[in-house]
Amino acid sequence: MLISRRAALAAALASSGWLLAACNKPAPEAAAPAAPASAASVAAAPAPKVYTVGTDATYAPFEFQNEKGEIVGFDIDVMRAAAEKAGIQVQFVATPWEGAFNALAQGDRDALVSAITITDERKQTLDFSEPYFEAHQLIAVPEKSKVAKLDDLKKKKVGVQTSTTGEEVVVKLQGKTSDLIKRFESVPLALTELAAGGVDAVVADNGVVEAYVANNPNAKFKSVNDSSFAPEMYGIAVRKGNTELLQKINTGLAAIKADGTYQKIHDQYFKAGK
Repeated sequence: MLISRRAALAAALASSGWLLAACNKPAPEAAAPAAPASAASVAAAPAPKVYTVGTDATYAPFEFQNEKGEIVGFDIDVMRAAAEKAGIQVQFVATPWEGAFNALAQGDRDALVSAITITDERKQTLDFSEPYFEAHQLIAVPEKSKVAKLDDLKKKKVGVQTSTTGEEVVVKLQGKTSDLIKRFESVPLALTELAAGGVDAVVADNGVVEAYVANNPNAKFKSVNDSSFAPEMYGIAVRKGNTELLQKINTGLAAIKADGTYQKIHDQYFKAGK
């Protein structure tokens, strides 16, 4: 029993010593304060919106694809310069003319820049920027053609691009049911048909006709004006009610007109002072 008690006492003392040692153990150093959250740990700011701009890139010199497949042209340079002044980013997307307005309405495009004439009918479903270019219709015919005015096309086969003001002019002349009106997806296709003899004339915007005649001398075309061709104004189109984007575009257009940027772009593609 004595041994047992001594053993118990020793065990108790040993235990007390351990507890005392444990109680006297230095406290661990306090953890260093947490470092401020780094910039990388903070949620990244959302990337700036890139507005998709549809354009029918078959309408030189306004919009077309160069040898590298890049979309270039007068409209493209104007839109890009205006966007830069407005502090917005844009991306151009080749968009067939016939589907362009639907693409805009459905939200697949934020804007359209494609030599679009501002008309009362289009303003019912679209909103337009301030005008940025004045145009009018022009007739393209072979050099030896006797066509001298619009009325001379009354009984001739005339090529037009579908859903354009050129088509409207010829429909007004020949009537809605005329089978002499030949419709094409683009003006270059209509002009190709003119070169092949499939139509007698093509009616389209002056800038396009003049550029084609000048750049394709082997086609041996000439252009014919008519006093009935009224001035037309081009505008950049956005969805109806998109006032925020429209205001930015108008701000950019006003800025490039004021500082001379617009005139420089105009002179690059058209004769100065035209």
